[in-house]
Amino acid sequence: QVQLVEFGGGLVQAGDSLRLSCAASGDTFSSYHMAWFRQAPGKEREFVAAIGRSGGITNYDNTVKGRFTISRDNAKNTVYLQMNSLKPEDTAVYYCAASRISMTSARVGSYAYWGQGTQVTVSS
Repeated sequence: QVQLVEFGGGLVQAGDSLRLSCAASGDTFSSYHMAWFRQAPGKEREFVAAIGRSGGITNYDNTVKGRFTISRDNAKNTVYLQMNSLKPEDTAVYYCAASRISMTSARVGSYAYWGQGTQVTVSS
């Protein structure tokens, strides 16, 4: 089974950029489709972006399309989320997720493995 650890969260101002990283261990990273989700206080966990095993296929939620970019480095067992033009509504705990089966799915239930999350706070 894969273990996931997120890095890179923090407090930034609106308009700033931030890059999140998720390091995987314990299994063959390239066997997993990867995704980022986020959860704001009092809200359900929501899809942000996903990427297929080879990195050739990506999927984004409309709220982040054009501002966020998901990528992966299979040699480093890491998936990234580059976040530009951040807005206060992007404030949330961001989670990395992995699935052997569901390529670029936006459903929480499609992912069996999750990291512990990293807080991103965007001030106005």
